[in-house]
Amino acid sequence: MPTRLTNYFLRTLREDPADAEVTSHKLLVRAGYIRRQAPGVFAWLPLGLRVKAKIEAIIREEMTNAGAHEVHFPALLPREPYELTNRWTEYGDALFRLHDRKGADYLLAPTHEEVFTLLVKDLYNSYKDLPLSIYQIQDKYRDEARPRAGLLRGREFTMKDAYSFDVSDEGLDASYQAQRDAYERIFTRLGLEYVIVQADAGAMGGSKSEEFLHPTPVGEDTFVRSAGGYAANVEAFQTIVPDSLPIDGQPAPLVFDSPNTPTILTLVDHVNEHEPRADRPWRAADTLKNVVLALTHLDGKRELVVVGMPGDREVEVKRAEVAFAPAEVEAATESDFAKHPGLVKGYIGPWSPTGPVLGEASASGIRFLVDPRVVDGTSWVTGANIDQKHVLSLVAGRDFVADGVIDISDVRAGDPAPDGSGPVELARGMEIGHVFQLGRKYADALGLKVLDENGKLATVTMGSYGIGVTRILAILAEGNNDEKGLVWPAAVAPFDVHVLATGKDAAVFDAAETIVAALEASRFDVLYDDRPKLSPGVKFADAELIGVPKIVIAGRGVADGVVEIWDRASGERTSVPIDEVVAALEG
Repeated sequence: MPTRLTNYFLRTLREDPADAEVTSHKLLVRAGYIRRQAPGVFAWLPLGLRVKAKIEAIIREEMTNAGAHEVHFPALLPREPYELTNRWTEYGDALFRLHDRKGADYLLAPTHEEVFTLLVKDLYNSYKDLPLSIYQIQDKYRDEARPRAGLLRGREFTMKDAYSFDVSDEGLDASYQAQRDAYERIFTRLGLEYVIVQADAGAMGGSKSEEFLHPTPVGEDTFVRSAGGYAANVEAFQTIVPDSLPIDGQPAPLVFDSPNTPTILTLVDHVNEHEPRADRPWRAADTLKNVVLALTHLDGKRELVVVGMPGDREVEVKRAEVAFAPAEVEAATESDFAKHPGLVKGYIGPWSPTGPVLGEASASGIRFLVDPRVVDGTSWVTGANIDQKHVLSLVAGRDFVADGVIDISDVRAGDPAPDGSGPVELARGMEIGHVFQLGRKYADALGLKVLDENGKLATVTMGSYGIGVTRILAILAEGNNDEKGLVWPAAVAPFDVHVLATGKDAAVFDAAETIVAALEASRFDVLYDDRPKLSPGVKFADAELIGVPKIVIAGRGVADGVVEIWDRASGERTSVPIDEVVAALEG
C-alpha cells in the first residue's frame, strides 16, 4: 500500500527551530524527521525512522558479507562488568549512572565491550570456536557536557558496534582488515566521502586505532594529511623529535631585567631591543613558554603540571585531554597560583639563580614536562622565576632536566608528517566510524580464555568496530540539501518516489492513483500527497523540504495525458505520458 499524506504522521515547519545551529538539525526538524525531547535527545518520527532503517540495512548487508553475526544487548546494564575494566570510574561524568529500587548500581551503556566479552566467555571455550565476529545496532548514552548540532553530537545516539574474537594476533589482523574493508564498502554505498586517519584509542584501549572521518566544515575533529599519504587526527599526530645539540661551549645562563614582559610577544620585542643577537632577530620560537595546567584525577586530587614548549606554540586542548586522560585538564586558576607562590606568574621558568624551580626533584615538586622539540642542547629565553626578570641561554640537559616529554602543542599546516611524507595540511572532519585492535585488555580483565591447540588456556585477542548510525544520517542531511530543503541520495531516501496530485479536478487524483498503483506494482516505495484541499505551492514546498529524490507531478498536463517527473537534485522537470512513468523512473 502507498503511504498517503492524508493519514501519515507528519507535520512540516516553515521556520527553523530556535535551538538549531547547523543545517541538518534545522532541516530534519522542519521536515518532520525528528523532534527534540531534551538537550541532545530526540524522538524519531516515521520519516526519520525510514531513513535510519535504510542506513542500517546497508550496514547489516556488509556486516553479513564480512562474516559477522547480529545480536542485541540491553542499553541498561549492571555496574559490575564495567568495574572489572575500571571504566565505571574512567568514564567520569560522561557516564549515565542510576540505581534500581534495591540500591544496585546500573548504567546506560556508552559502549558494550564488557558484555560482548562476557557473552563469548559464557558460551565459547575452544580455539575451534574462533574466529568469531558479532555485532549489534543499539542506542548508546553519553552525558555530553554541551550537546550540540542536533544528531551530530547528542546524549542518545544509535551505533553499530562489532567485536571480533581471535586466538592469535595474526587472526586479529585478518578480522580487523575484514571489518575495515566492510566500512569502506558501507561508506561508498552511502555516498559518503571519507578519510582514514590514525587515531588515539582513548578510553577504549588497545593498540591499532583508525578513524573514518567525513570531511566537512562543521566537523568537530581536526585532522592532518600530507600529499604523500599520511593522515591522522590531531590527537594521534606525533611531532618529529629533532636531534640533540652539543652542550659544550654554549654560554652560561644570563639573567636580565625584563620589566612589563609577561607575554611572549612583549618578551620578544624586549630582547630584540635590549639583548639583540648578531645573526638574526629573536623569534617567539626561541622562547620557552611554561604553561601551568591543573589536572583533576579520578580520586578528586588536583595536581599542577608545567609544560615547557616553544613560545610560538599553543596547547591543543584535545591533545592535552588525550595525553592526561583519565584526568581532567584545564588551565591553572588564580587559586592554584596562590597555593604555589614559588611560581611567578608571567615569569615562570624551570631554573633560577638559586637552582631548579620545576620538576619532581625541585623545591616546588611540580611535575615539569616538555614538548618533543625541547631536546638536550637547545638554548632558550625563558622566565627566571623572579618578577620582571628573564634568562638567556638556558640550555636543556645542562641547566634544567624535565620529568618527561609530552606532545600536546598545536599542529600547524606545514609541520612535517612523522612518516617523512612531506608537510601536512589541516582539515575539519566528522567521525563516522572507528576501528580498534583492542588486543587482550578486556579479555584479561574479564577472564576470556579458550583452550588452544595444545590444550592450554590462551587469552583471546579482540577488535572493536563502531559506526555512528544517527550521526551518519545527520551528515548525509548536512551534505545533501539546498535552500529549499533536503535532497536525499537514493540509497537512503525515505521513499523512492513522491507523487503529488496538484489540482482540484477528479481527473488529477485519478491519474495520480493510477501512477501510484503502477509504481507500487513495480516495487517502488511511494509517498503520495493526496491531500485534497491544499494548494500546489504548499505541496511543492513540502516535497522540496522532505527531499525524496524523484517527484511525479500530476497537474494540468493530465488533461493531455502527461505528468512531470521532477529530479529533486538537479531541479530538472520532464514531461512524460502517464503510462510511461514507470519506465522513465526505471530507466
